[in-house]
Amino acid sequence: MARDDSIQSSPSSLTGKATAAPIAAPRRTVLLLLTALSVLPVNIYLPALPNIAATFQVDFALVNLSIAGYAIINALTEIIAGAMSDRYGRRPVALIAVSIFIIASIGCALAPNVGVFLLCRVMQASIAACFCVALVVIKETAGERRAANRIGYAAMGWAIAPMLGPTFGGVLDEMFGWRAIFVALALLGAVILAISMRELKETAGLAPRPRGSYFASYGQLLGSSRFWAYTLCMACSTGTLYIFLGGASLAASSSFGGSSAKLGFFMGMVPAGFILGSYLAARLAGKSLSTTLVIARLSTCIGLLLGLTLSITGVTHVLAFFGPCIFIGIGNGMTFPAANLGVMSVRSNLAGTAAGLAAAMSIAGGALIASIAGLLLRETGAIPTLFVLLLTSASLALSAALFAAFVDRRGANRVPDGEGAECGSGG
Repeated sequence: MARDDSIQSSPSSLTGKATAAPIAAPRRTVLLLLTALSVLPVNIYLPALPNIAATFQVDFALVNLSIAGYAIINALTEIIAGAMSDRYGRRPVALIAVSIFIIASIGCALAPNVGVFLLCRVMQASIAACFCVALVVIKETAGERRAANRIGYAAMGWAIAPMLGPTFGGVLDEMFGWRAIFVALALLGAVILAISMRELKETAGLAPRPRGSYFASYGQLLGSSRFWAYTLCMACSTGTLYIFLGGASLAASSSFGGSSAKLGFFMGMVPAGFILGSYLAARLAGKSLSTTLVIARLSTCIGLLLGLTLSITGVTHVLAFFGPCIFIGIGNGMTFPAANLGVMSVRSNLAGTAAGLAAAMSIAGGALIASIAGLLLRETGAIPTLFVLLLTSASLALSAALFAAFVDRRGANRVPDGEGAECGSGG
C-alpha cells in the first residue's frame, strides 16, 4: 500500500498543486443542474407510492421495491460510469446518462403495468453517472485553487434538490396524478440535456487515459491508503446521517404528539446544516484537505456530545435533540468537498473512477453502519441511545480524518520542494 502511494497525487490542500493548465470551465449552472438531477429522482416520487400501487392494483410492498432497486443500480452506475468517463470522456458519459434518464422517465409515465414501471424506474438510476462526472469536471476545469470552492457550492444544490423533491412530487401527484411526476422529470432532463450539449466541454484530455482493465484501475485505487482514508471518512459520515434519518422519528415522535409535519420540519434542520457546511467548505478552500476533514468531524462530534449530555441530564426540549443534530449536516457539508477532492487526487488519470467508486463505497458503508445501529435502537431510552450510536459513527469518521491527515503529512514529507504533485506519497 505504501509502495503504491509513492506515485500518487499529494493534495496538500483543498486546492493541491495543478498538474495541467485548466481549460475553460463550463458555466456553474450546468454542473449545478447535473448534480441536482442526479439526486432529485431518489425521493421526488415517494409521496405518490400509495397511488402508484393503487393504479397497478398491487401490494404497496411490490411498488416499494423500486426504492431498493434504484439504490442498487445507482451504486453500480457510479462505479461503472466513473471508470468509463476516464476512458471515453466526461461529456459522452454525461450525455448518454441524461438521455437514458429521459427515456426511462417517459417509460415510467406511460407504464401499463407494474413490471414496466419497475424496469423503467431502475433505468432512471443511470442519472447517477452525472454526479461523479460533475465533480471531476469541476476539479479539472475550475483550476486547482478554486475546485473546493466550486464543489462546496455545488454541494449546496445537491442538498437542496432532495429537500424540495418530495414537496414538488406531492403537489404534482395531487394536482395531476403520479404520472405527472415522471413527465416533469423527463422535461427537466430534456432541458438539462440541451444545456449540457451546448455548455459541457470535454475535460478528460487533461490527464492520460488509464491503461489496463477496469479491475486494474480499481485495484490501483484500493491499494492506496489515501483513497481508503478519505473514503472511510465519507462512509462513516454517511452512516451518521443514515442513523439519524432512521432513528429520529422513533427518538423524537413523542415530542410532536404524532404530527409528522412538525417532525419533518425539524428533521429539515440537518439538510439545512449541510448547506451551511458546504458554504463553509467553500470559504475554507485554502485549508489542507485533511485539516478541513478534521475540523468537520470534530464539529460533528462536539455537537453530538452536547446532545448526549443534554439527554442524559434529562433535558427533553425538542431543540435539545435537533439542535445538536444540525452539526451532522454541518460536518457532512464540510466533509463532502474535501473528501471527494481527496479521492479524485489519488491518481489524476483515474479521477472519475475514484469519484464513482468512493461514492458507491460510501453509500454501502453508510447503509451497513445504519443497519447495525438499527438493531441496537429501541424505543425505551431512545434519545440517549441514538446519540451514543451517532457519536460512535461520527468518532469513526474523525478517526478516518486523522488517518488521512497522517497519510497526507507523510506524503508531503516525501515530496522534495518544487516537485509536482504526481510525485507525492500517501502512505
